[in-house]
Amino acid sequence: MKTYNIGTVIHMNDFFQKDYYYTLEAPMGRNFDAAFTPFFTPKEMLQLGVFEGKYCTDCGDEFPENWFLNAKLSPQQADVDMNYFKIKSRQPLSVWREKGWIIEPDPRGWFQWYCRYYLGRRLPGVDDKQIKRWRSFGRHAAQVKNNCMPGDLSCRPRQRQALLQWSYDCFI
Repeated sequence: MKTYNIGTVIHMNDFFQKDYYYTLEAPMGRNFDAAFTPFFTPKEMLQLGVFEGKYCTDCGDEFPENWFLNAKLSPQQADVDMNYFKIKSRQPLSVWREKGWIIEPDPRGWFQWYCRYYLGRRLPGVDDKQIKRWRSFGRHAAQVKNNCMPGDLSCRPRQRQALLQWSYDCFI
């Protein structure tokens, strides 16, 4: 069983990254930037159902095993039934690359950054950009609040799924 303590070096070798190393500099799940207050942990997000179950299906060795207990995953192909709101919820990675939304060194995008940040990786510059992106996504929560009755999860399910995938409260 892996340990995730300050000073632990993580070595990644998967489909997207070869021989990528990073060192954990903060305790897991703690010491976040004050501007970054995610609602869900990566484990909770995977269990609720995000990214059509396709995310993290080949990089499980990087993250704690317990993140994948009861996770809704679909290793072969994306499956909208794996999403909490049962709807298509993501752009292909090619679109993210095309639009410049991938910030190195996280070739899978924002959620990969968040998982690594949650573990304790800190990268000045990269973290600032990703936190800024996360904060700007909060406008979707305001739209749900302004247009839906509290607790009506059938209202704006696509935005709610997106909120979940950005670790915002999608049950507002």
